[in-house]
Amino acid sequence: MYNRATSFDYYGQTMMIAPEILADNLKLIANTGRYQGEEANSDRDHINIWGLDVFGGINDANLIIEGIDNEDVTGTEDEKSFIKGEAYFMRALFYFDLCRVYGYEPGREINGFDLGPILRLTPTLVASDADYRPRSTVEEVYSQIESDLLAASELVGYAPVGSEWVYYGNTGAVYTLLARLYLYWGRMEEAEAAATFAMEILNLRTNGEGLVEAAEYVQSFSRAPHPESLFELELRQVDWDGADGVNNSLNSLVSDNEPAAQFIIGASDDLMAAYEEGDVRKDCWTVTTREGIEGDVYASRKWTGYKGDFLENLPIIRASELYLIRAEARYQTNPAGARADINALRFRRGLGAIDNLLSGEFLLNRILQERRVEFALEGHRWFDLKRNGKNISKHGNFLEVPYTDYRILANLPLEEVQLNEQLEQNPGY
Repeated sequence: MYNRATSFDYYGQTMMIAPEILADNLKLIANTGRYQGEEANSDRDHINIWGLDVFGGINDANLIIEGIDNEDVTGTEDEKSFIKGEAYFMRALFYFDLCRVYGYEPGREINGFDLGPILRLTPTLVASDADYRPRSTVEEVYSQIESDLLAASELVGYAPVGSEWVYYGNTGAVYTLLARLYLYWGRMEEAEAAATFAMEILNLRTNGEGLVEAAEYVQSFSRAPHPESLFELELRQVDWDGADGVNNSLNSLVSDNEPAAQFIIGASDDLMAAYEEGDVRKDCWTVTTREGIEGDVYASRKWTGYKGDFLENLPIIRASELYLIRAEARYQTNPAGARADINALRFRRGLGAIDNLLSGEFLLNRILQERRVEFALEGHRWFDLKRNGKNISKHGNFLEVPYTDYRILANLPLEEVQLNEQLEQNPGY
C-alpha cells in the first residue's frame, strides 16, 4: 500500500505538483512538454490518478482487511489489528484523493452532478473477480471514508509527532485526515472536534508549541522524518534508481541543487508576492537564474533530494495542518478562536498576529492565504480553492478558471470509460 502511494503518478510527483501548477503557485520555466497543459488548464490535462497505483492500493487494503484475521495468517492479535488499521487508513486516503480529484465536494455540486469514484470494498484476486460497476456518489464514498477512519482509530497505534512511527498509519494521522474529510464535507463542528482531539493527543499547544521553531523551518524539510510529520512516506534507494530520480523526482523538477536536475518548474511571482516580510516560509525558495530564461527564477529548497540521488521522504500530513483546519472550521462561529489558531502558527513562522477584527469572508481568505504559503509545493492549493467554490486564480497571462467550468473536475481516462459502459464520464469531456 505504502509503496503504491510513492509512485511518481501519485504522491511521488503528480499529487504534489499538479494541484499547484493547475492553480497559481507554480510556473514553468523550461519547455520540455511536461506540465504545459496543466499550467494552461487545457482540456484533459489535469490530475490523473485514476489508475493502478490508487486502485491497486485500494485492492491491497481490501485484501488485508478481509484476510488478516484468517487463522493461517501468522502474527499476534495486536500485530494483526495494527496492520488492519493501517489498511483502513490507507483505503480512506486513496478514496479521499479520488473524490477530491474527480468529484465535487458535497454542497458544491454544479448542475447536481454528485458522482465520485467506483466503490470497491472486497478484494479482486483474479481477473474473473473483476466486475464493471457504476460510480458511487461522493456522499456515499465520504461515508465509507468516515467509517474506515473510525475503524482505523480503534486499531492503529500512537505515533509522536515526527517520530519513526509516522511512516505507518497512526492515531494522529487518522484523526487529522478525519478532520480534513469533515472540512471538505462542510461538517465544521465535527472538523473542529476531530482537529482538537488530534492536537490534544499529540501535545500541540494553543500557542503553537509542538511545531518547529522559525529558525528550523527550512532545514526541517531535509530531515527524515520531518519533525512535524504525522504521516510520511519513506523512500529508499531501492524504490527507484538514479535515472528515475533524475527524470521524475520532485527534487529534479523544482530544484537546481543537483547538476543533473531538470529544474523546469519554479515559484510563480504571485506566490512569492504572497509571503510577508519576515516569513521564514519564503526561505524555502531561493532566487537564481536558468539558462534561456530572462530575469530571476525561484528554485525550491523544500524538496532537496537530501537522501541522495534525488531521493527524499514525502511528508503527507503535517501537524501545522491541524491549526489551519481548526481555524477554518471555526471562522464562522468562533472567529476569535480561528484567529488564535492562525496566530499560533504564524508565531512559529516568524510573524506577528493578524488583524484582530478579521471575520467572515475576509477571515476565510486569510486562512486560505496561510494555507497557500504553508503548504506551497505540497499539493493543497487547487483543492483549497475548489472545495470553497472559488474561481481558480492563475499567474501571468493565464486566464482564471471559473468554478462553474467543467475543468474543475479531472476527466476519467477514455479507455476506462470505453471499457466499462456503466462508468459515466465527468461533464464536459
